[in-house]
Amino acid sequence: MSTDLKLYETIKDSGIDLILSLPCIMLKGLLELIEEKNEIQHISITREEEGVGIAAGAYLGGKTPAILIQNSGLGNSVNAIKSLLQLFKIPVIFIMSHRGAEGEKIKAQIPMGQLIPDLLDLLKIRKFIIDSKENIKNIKSAVELSKSLDISTGILLKKTLWGIQ
Repeated sequence: MSTDLKLYETIKDSGIDLILSLPCIMLKGLLELIEEKNEIQHISITREEEGVGIAAGAYLGGKTPAILIQNSGLGNSVNAIKSLLQLFKIPVIFIMSHRGAEGEKIKAQIPMGQLIPDLLDLLKIRKFIIDSKENIKNIKSAVELSKSLDISTGILLKKTLWGIQ
């Protein structure tokens, strides 16, 4: 099974029923599967904090939303995370490609890539690092934790997951 298909199946099996996304080259295959299979509702967004607002409303309407973005987009969402999600105990799952980490060739990605694990800690968002196909199963744990404690969780998809160095 391909990495993208395993990610897709695990996301679907974890109970996520709404995905909000922005384009990302690392997430391209996964996004194509989401569109092709049409089993999980998908909304393309224009900015990350827009996704936070839509996800909050969807959660209040009974959905289990996830936001599928590059990790750099978390920085664009800090105020919405603190003043909406955390203030009102609205759990949202952030699934992020981890750009700017080891082996990054685009210099502009590096500052946020290095900061993201600490930023998740500072925001009190529990992080799950997925760096291999074997660890994809931890997505279910992240979703279960989010639901049981009404907290947001952050899932970092490392380049090594796709065999990229």
